[in-house]
Amino acid sequence: MRLLTRVGRNRSRTYAIRCRGGKADRKRGYACAVNSSSSGDLILVRHAESAGNVAREIAESTRAEVVDINQPDADVPLTEVGETQAKALGSRLAELNEQAPIGRIWVSPYQRALATATLAAEQAGLAAEARVDERLRDRELGILDRLTGRGIRSRLPDEAARRRYLGKLYYRPPGGESWADVTLRLRSFLTDRDLLREREHATGPELVVTHDAVILLIRYILQRLSEVELLALAQDESVGNASLTWLRPGAAGGPWRLAEYSADEHLKRHGATPTEHGRASGTNEPPAGNKS
Repeated sequence: MRLLTRVGRNRSRTYAIRCRGGKADRKRGYACAVNSSSSGDLILVRHAESAGNVAREIAESTRAEVVDINQPDADVPLTEVGETQAKALGSRLAELNEQAPIGRIWVSPYQRALATATLAAEQAGLAAEARVDERLRDRELGILDRLTGRGIRSRLPDEAARRRYLGKLYYRPPGGESWADVTLRLRSFLTDRDLLREREHATGPELVVTHDAVILLIRYILQRLSEVELLALAQDESVGNASLTWLRPGAAGGPWRLAEYSADEHLKRHGATPTEHGRASGTNEPPAGNKS
């Protein structure tokens, strides 16, 4: 039994991952995800649907200025749909683990990621060690937290103008982080991960359960994308809840290769409904708080 513990403001939560052998058949159409070259691969998973995702969608669709949710971002739980997604994800991970055992699970400390990792690992019967790493947390929005794009423009017009001027990668809201800030902590995480794997002579893929912006920025780092490529990716596509993004190390230390991106076929296959809950549609403003 592996235990994941996160200490909150006035309480602690402990999540149990039961370690046992998992069995699953290889499914047609999924064999491309794992093969004999999977050593060092990263399987990036966005957390399943959260209450914050749903609240943000409602706020945007009703043209509200504030997202109606009363939990701090780190404490936002999964919805029932999200719990079903996490279990479906676990069924997919059992298939992958059968092909190449997952060596370690890295998890954001936010509740929605912890719950996703716990439910999925329990369903899959993963025996991998689970580690919580604060560098995998979602981007901190500071003064923009819980505001919709409309709310930012209405209540903080100077900040909306400053963001348009500086751009998404470098704009840092007061009390929050820019994407560049998040990138710095992710570079630190990836470096430490490499050192740990070298020290342990680790083999096999590793799982990272985190947030959509983090997945985009890990792609930015490992695939060596340009700022233009990153922003185009963020504008054109969203990372689905409980989806898989698969990255493989490049040859001779070159850019990593993308094997899968936001793959969610496993959700329908295992009885769950796919959801995205991405950026605010039709706006270039920062997404609402508690969204990713």
